[in-house]
Amino acid sequence: QVQLVESGGGSVQAGGSLRLSCAASGRSINWDAMGWFRQVPGKEREFVAAIAWNGGTTSYADSAKGRFIISKDNAKNTVYLQMNSLKPEDTAIYYCAADAFGRGSMMSSEYDYWGRGTQVTVSP
Repeated sequence: QVQLVESGGGSVQAGGSLRLSCAASGRSINWDAMGWFRQVPGKEREFVAAIAWNGGTTSYADSAKGRFIISKDNAKNTVYLQMNSLKPEDTAIYYCAADAFGRGSMMSSEYDYWGRGTQVTVSP
């Protein structure tokens, strides 16, 4: 079992930046692919970014490309999401997820463990 705890959310004006962290405990996530998803109330959870177990491959939703950067620090058992040039449409609860099979998919169903989320609010 692995527990994931997100932090770093908050309120920011459009054009600003936030860095989300996802700290894992319970076991090492060295061999897990990790993903970030987001959800707005009343809408489905959507993929934001994913990173391979060794950090060698990353993937992004079109909405995140060029603005967000996912990274993984296996020594700290932590995953990050650097979000730049934030837009009001980025407002959502952001969730971190672990894929124990190392797939790094864009599909939320392929992730085994989830954090409780952190709120990001971007004002115009």
